[in-house]
Parts: sequence; C-alpha cells; structure tokens
Amino acid sequence: MRFLALVIGVLASGPAFAEKLSLNEISQYLNGFKTASGEFTQINDDGTISTGQIYIKRPGRVRFEYNPPEQILVVADGDTVGIVDGKSNTSPEAYPLHRTPLKIILARKVDLGRARMVTGHVSDGKTTTVRAQDPDNPEYGSIELVFTASPVELRQWVIDDGAGSRTTVILGDLTKGVSLDNERFFIPGKGGNPQDRQ
Repeated sequence: MRFLALVIGVLASGPAFAEKLSLNEISQYLNGFKTASGEFTQINDDGTISTGQIYIKRPGRVRFEYNPPEQILVVADGDTVGIVDGKSNTSPEAYPLHRTPLKIILARKVDLGRARMVTGHVSDGKTTTVRAQDPDNPEYGSIELVFTASPVELRQWVIDDGAGSRTTVILGDLTKGVSLDNERFFIPGKGGNPQDRQ
C-alpha cells in the first residue's frame, strides 16, 4: 500500500500534464507584475511574420519595436495606441486604448472573473487558453491568452479585431521588474510632453 501511494503521488505531481489554470490564478499573475520586456514574434492575418522587442508597463503602456526590414513602431501610452510608420511622413495612426482588446491585460486591475468578460477557458493539458472581451463592448474584439503553468507564464496572445482580422503575438521569455521610464511609451508625432504622462 505504501508503494502504491508513492506511485500515485509521483504520477500526480509529474509533468505529464498541467491542470487548467483558474481565472483567479491568471488574474493574479497579470496583476503581479508592473513591467516586463522580451522578444516577440508576430504572425499577421495575411501570414507574414515580424519579430521585435516588447516592453510592457502596466497600467496602460506597451511598446512594440519591430526589427528591420520593418519600420513600424506601435506604442500605447496609457490612453492611445499609436502606429508609427517610419516610411511615411504622415502623423501616426491613433486609436483609443479602451477600444482595443489590449486594454484587458493592460488594465490597472485585471479581473477575468468579471461577468461576461471570459467567453472561453480551456486547457490542452500543457497550456491554458482564455478568450476575453470587453463585456460592455464586445464589438471591440477579443483576445485569446495562452499560459503555461509551474510557474505561470504568458506565452502568446491572439487579437481578433472584431472585423475578422486576427494577429498572433508569440512571446519569448519575459524579464519582469525591469526599469522602464515613461518616455519609452511616448508616441512620436502625437504631441505633448512625455514627462507629463505619469
């Protein structure tokens, strides 16, 4: 009996599969870090692939620096998402952050347990995937978040813009707790003083 109990204990703790992460565990993970940086690979809706570096400063800020030959910069400064095209002399495209699915993970306090926010929550035995949307404005699109466990880590997300376009971002290992000043999240060409955005 002792041997049987030992075997059962080993099987239960083994890495063969991971239990589905709860919404509370995922919310705690997202709320548990304020800054992070790392590499990313982006798969666009047309199948093209881009790579670069990502910088996250919660709440509200994220910066995607794309590697050459891309000349694109995407920055969320807390209230606006700006897309800067280095090949163009025009002002950056700008969208309210609260109208994008990114606002869900960049919120000051993430609460995936909120009614009607999560529309999918599944596990394939290795990862847990959560699909979330703004419960008050589902037309803004949705975001699918993919996590691994032990320890909990965000590995990728897929944004559906609500118009049928899907963009996948695969994250490398994120370094959390990095020092990121607010100037890094200033949108070039938007105007204003980056020092004013605290």
